[in-house]
Amino acid sequence: MSIVNMEDNMDRNNFDQTKVNALLGAVSKKIGISSDQLKKELEEGRFDSALASMNKNDASKLQKVMNDPKLIEKMMSTPQAQALYKKLSGK
Repeated sequence: MSIVNMEDNMDRNNFDQTKVNALLGAVSKKIGISSDQLKKELEEGRFDSALASMNKNDASKLQKVMNDPKLIEKMMSTPQAQALYKKLSGK
């Protein structure tokens, strides 16, 4: 399961688009690309821009997580991830 394919667990339509767009804007400024480009990459399951802006150690960790569905599932079940989901979905 990739982050993009987690619609089985989280319905993308439940997200408050204003909050999602604000988050995309904040992240895109931090990594130096447009929010549209970041959104496109994430929808395609790519993380090229994010990885390019990270130090090698952090980029390696992110790649490891993104390539391991069990780690993604574990990460998404944390209280922090659940709180972010609730905030973005308004639940």
